[in-house]
Amino acid sequence: MLLAAAVLCGSVLGTAQLREPSDTLQLQEIEVLATRATSNTPVAFTNVSKEQLKLVNHGQDIPFLLSFTPGILTTSDAGAGVGYTSMRVRGTDATRINVTMNDIPINDSESHSVFWVNTPDLTSSLRDIQVQRGVGTSTNGSGAFGASVNMRSQEISRVPFAEVSGSYGSFNTNKETAKFGTGLLGEHWAFEGRLSHISSDGYRDRATSSMFSYFAQAAYLNDKTQVRFITFGGKEDTYHAWDGISRSKLESDRKYNPNGEIKHDGVVTGFYKDQKDIYNQYHFQLLLDHKFNYRWKLTAALHYTDGYGYYQEYKNQRTLTEYSLEPFYVDGEKVKKSNLVRKKILDSGFGGGVFSLHYTGKRLASVLGGGFNKYSNNHHGQVIWVENYLGTLEPDHEYYRNKGKKTDFNIYWKNNYNIWSGLSAYLDLQYRHINYTIKGVNDKWDWTASPEHMQTLDVDENFNFFNPKVGLNWQINRKNRVYASWAIAQKEPTRNNYNDGPLTVHPKAEKLMDWEAGYEFKSRIFSAGVNLFYMKYKDQLVLNGKLNEIGELMAENVPDSYRCGIELMAGVKITNWLRWDVNATLSRNIIKNYVGYVSDYDDNWDDMWTQTAIEKGNTTIAFSPSAIVNSVLQVDYKGFMAQLQSQYVSRQYLDNFESKEDSLDPYFISNLELAYSFRLPHTKLITAGVTVYNLFNKKYENNGYSQTAAIYTGGDKSNAPTLVSDPRFYPMAGTNVLAHITLSF
Repeated sequence: MLLAAAVLCGSVLGTAQLREPSDTLQLQEIEVLATRATSNTPVAFTNVSKEQLKLVNHGQDIPFLLSFTPGILTTSDAGAGVGYTSMRVRGTDATRINVTMNDIPINDSESHSVFWVNTPDLTSSLRDIQVQRGVGTSTNGSGAFGASVNMRSQEISRVPFAEVSGSYGSFNTNKETAKFGTGLLGEHWAFEGRLSHISSDGYRDRATSSMFSYFAQAAYLNDKTQVRFITFGGKEDTYHAWDGISRSKLESDRKYNPNGEIKHDGVVTGFYKDQKDIYNQYHFQLLLDHKFNYRWKLTAALHYTDGYGYYQEYKNQRTLTEYSLEPFYVDGEKVKKSNLVRKKILDSGFGGGVFSLHYTGKRLASVLGGGFNKYSNNHHGQVIWVENYLGTLEPDHEYYRNKGKKTDFNIYWKNNYNIWSGLSAYLDLQYRHINYTIKGVNDKWDWTASPEHMQTLDVDENFNFFNPKVGLNWQINRKNRVYASWAIAQKEPTRNNYNDGPLTVHPKAEKLMDWEAGYEFKSRIFSAGVNLFYMKYKDQLVLNGKLNEIGELMAENVPDSYRCGIELMAGVKITNWLRWDVNATLSRNIIKNYVGYVSDYDDNWDDMWTQTAIEKGNTTIAFSPSAIVNSVLQVDYKGFMAQLQSQYVSRQYLDNFESKEDSLDPYFISNLELAYSFRLPHTKLITAGVTVYNLFNKKYENNGYSQTAAIYTGGDKSNAPTLVSDPRFYPMAGTNVLAHITLSF
């Protein structure tokens, strides 16, 4: 039995009454993912199946396809769910969400994030997704610090198949996908593939994206063994929509995108056409699943990910020395600043291996697993153009270069022991070792050095983490289950935590203790569940307004913070064709005894290069709403499917000062999904439909950032300062539609 959350999600996305025949091989007896939670695992999780994903996979990224599962919030720079998107779980941001594909880490080893724009339409090649909330089970890779997303690639089909699908709608958003499979050849071999294209003009001005991707797998299998070679990846070409807009701009021109502005004398005279992010990423996985006998199973994998790309930015009135360029003279006057175009380039490689050995006895189920991975990333920057420059500018003038390297080793031992009928104990022990180095020249000019120069990076850090997890699970009877668990997770800092922090003081690792307890009920027509959580952080890294040596915002460890709350889930099958599901996450997210910093200015907004410390006391953690409520009403009748999906999100603060002026307003949005499935000669199934996003045309923003300063009237610092905010927001699209059709053969 799954958690009530999984029962809920099972109908959140729904299926049409007409379904494709099941032609896939049921190999779960061999293939077992060691990082997955099961019905005996005392953690909170949600399973989303291939059918559920397929129903909503019309072009938006994976975060938006999961947005109606408990506790998940989504963001989209372009405003339409295509391009740069991200998600938070229980307020946990992308750098703390571990993501794996077939137990192999997907998170970038330095940023700890997953950039979904680099894997467009990966959903079309997935078997399912499991979202674990809280610490969850031990997993491979970085970022497992409050949530994890575990994906499995598509299973092997026993018969040949082909499928084509397409969608088109608002903002010229379109998606085209073609899939094929050979079925079993000679009873042991199979080959499958996919090609996809997604593009969109975006809701915001010039927020365009064009993405190509592929997936291919070759498999050999027999009764006890399967060996698969999988490769997937693609290329993205995205215009920047990375900067938000002011509150006044939301009223006058919501779609405005300030990225790429070309300014002269402070006036915007145009936009740079190549203000783009272009990246290629290719994944390679060699997977082995072997069943020795009915008690012992082995999974192992080798993997490699290759990434290369760059982004270009038009920068207005930049100090030339910051880019290792000499000032020049015009009519005897020294020119120290000029407009220019910079290009930042990444070239990364990530490879290694993972394994898990499974034992299943009468009372004990045990897994010994782990992984060893190495990562390297070359960072360098160039100036490719300077306006009216009279000095010597070499082609692709380089102004910084550094290299990050990371070695990550972990081993875990998971055990589930059946104490007596229905009652089991869970023990999960993990050791993880990380070595992280950054060497070279940073992209930041050090104004405090004498003489001034580009910052030098010299990071060589080792971390050793022991992460225990224990719990109890009691399956009282067929309908009722209770569980409780306690877990520890520890996490190393990201690259930005080092680069943006003081060069002489490195950040500390973060630590999380997580208590979870839940109850679920499931019957044929009704399901319900409740999960209580308390997540206590030590040394959590937060942006507190403090500046580093060169005046840039940095994150600092705060000693004591926590998240606590309750997750409620319920679903009722009203009739054979009508179902209603709801879930809610209600929480408090607090930093204790918070001290934040704001920069000081006088009446003329002259930078004083000093800061004021503000003792706030207990305060709400930024981007952590106290309430997230989802509702899905679904009709499924004779091939016709309709869903009304609704989400309410309470106020989110953009910083930790808990100011209403610096916050995202609460919002309530609804999507309407309509589809009809039928068959024609020579087809397995045809599904056509339309999705109406933001059905009631709500004007809302789901992301932003704070800009708060302390103003001293007359420059007199003997008086208390006045805090002035000028936040920025990312507007989301109003009512928009996508029509779609899929033909399966």
